[in-house]
Amino acid sequence: MGTKQVNSDLDLVLLDSYIESLGKHIVEQMFTLYCQQVEIYLNDIENALLNDSSAQWQAHCHKMKGATASVGMRQLHGQLQLLEKTEASKEKKTQLLNEVIISNEQAILAFKTWLENK
Repeated sequence: MGTKQVNSDLDLVLLDSYIESLGKHIVEQMFTLYCQQVEIYLNDIENALLNDSSAQWQAHCHKMKGATASVGMRQLHGQLQLLEKTEASKEKKTQLLNEVIISNEQAILAFKTWLENK
């Protein structure tokens, strides 16, 4: 993965400041926690979709959006901002959720690549 991809996915200013102020070990712990929690967030969003609950959809997208911001996943955060407020059909939300799942995988890879170079 090239530097350009990492730069577009991640807020490197934020992440570099985390490394400087907290140390790599703490940043690794933050990332591990994100990876554990994101599975729960994605499952909760999917359940909200299956239950056709706009309130739950919004609440769970909001939680995941906050988590992505805290680990500097800029591109994914932007996607979730849009997803959180969408009034799209269930079919469209299914498509959007699938895009978020793919973007999350890409963001995790970008983060791992960035962290390996620290």
